[in-house]
Amino acid sequence: MGALDRRPGRLAGKGAVLLALLASGLGGCVRLHQARLAADEVPTLIGSAVRDNRTPMDGALACFGAELLAAHGRPPVIAVGDVRDYTGKYSVNEGNAITQGGALMVTSALGKLGGAVTLAERFDPTIAERELGYTDRRQLGDGVVHDVAGTAGGAGKVPWLPYYGGSIAASDYYIVGGITELNYDIRSGGVDVAVSQLGPKARTYTESVAIDLRIVDTRSLVVVRTISLTKQFTGYEVGFDLFRFFGSNLFDVDAGAKGQEPLQLGVRTALEEATLRLVGAATRRDPAACLSHSAAVAIPRSPAETIASAAAAPAARLASLHPINALASAGGARAAGAAAVPFEFASAAPAATADALFERIATAAAKATLDIVLVAHETEALDPARREALTDQRVAAVVAALRARGVRGPVSVVWRPDPSGPAVRSAASGFQDVARLRIGA
Repeated sequence: MGALDRRPGRLAGKGAVLLALLASGLGGCVRLHQARLAADEVPTLIGSAVRDNRTPMDGALACFGAELLAAHGRPPVIAVGDVRDYTGKYSVNEGNAITQGGALMVTSALGKLGGAVTLAERFDPTIAERELGYTDRRQLGDGVVHDVAGTAGGAGKVPWLPYYGGSIAASDYYIVGGITELNYDIRSGGVDVAVSQLGPKARTYTESVAIDLRIVDTRSLVVVRTISLTKQFTGYEVGFDLFRFFGSNLFDVDAGAKGQEPLQLGVRTALEEATLRLVGAATRRDPAACLSHSAAVAIPRSPAETIASAAAAPAARLASLHPINALASAGGARAAGAAAVPFEFASAAPAATADALFERIATAAAKATLDIVLVAHETEALDPARREALTDQRVAAVVAALRARGVRGPVSVVWRPDPSGPAVRSAASGFQDVARLRIGA
């Protein structure tokens, strides 16, 4: 009897230990620290740092932006209209199921193209319209006295800002549309096994969203392109439940985990891909090659703006990747060296500053065997056939430039991408090697 009396106590002690272990384990999953922000305040919990909001489309947007900039055309002026939630899904407890900020997401996607398009504000021009009203009533000033023509043709000085019209840039295109589908529980499955209210459970579930956007010519109101995209989201839940009495003690223990791809991040990713394709239709450029940077692999470590800045960096930065090594002095000894020749994005034309680099290469090649590395933007992703043809053209362009500067020694290809193998070799951050030549024996 005494042994029976002691058993609940032992089980209760074990349960307390189990709960303590679970609590400590769960606590270890959360990275928080406390900071006292003021002397008379209690410490505040502070979690992760603020970061750039990146998506799997950042690489594709940066790639396509660099491609548009390389075309050297006038950046199209694009505005964003209303991109609404048309799903109608609403919960009394949680509010709208779908983000109401679709237009803001499309605007940010255009910004990730890195200056390849010009954004015109049309979504909320309230402040600009008010200031134009103040200007019209001669109430708006900028702290400067302005000279304006008087009524009799003379000049007058006034404290208000004169306005003669035409300061607002016209847009070429605008994007509108919405999020049109949210389908719950497309498919689900799992298992839940319990014996005496003790056992494991596991299940998965899938839902989907769809978006419909269009890009419109502002002047003619002709719809240039429509697009409809859909994306599925899969979630999981696993766990272990314990609910039973041990003696006079009741144990109710639930342990497990669940997760799902963030719904609103998925919506943002779909809107970004739709925006990329619509801009491609408006500019008559195929974004298919750049879309290979998206996906399903991983979110880039750098935001699209950083990737685009690297892709659009001055050629002088490219030329510094493999600087010519110091050659031996007047004794005439031969020294090994390397130089980088930068190329425009997806083009056989060397970058603008390559002329000065070719002069340096020609001078160095007269004294030493020299390697030349042909480099291009890291975001340049071409299919094997096009890459092979472009490599031939780039090699020919370098050889022709060297011959024109008096280099008569042999120029051989010591490395180039395998047509069926990996595309390129990584160079410094933001760039890639596309071929390597050697001048001399």
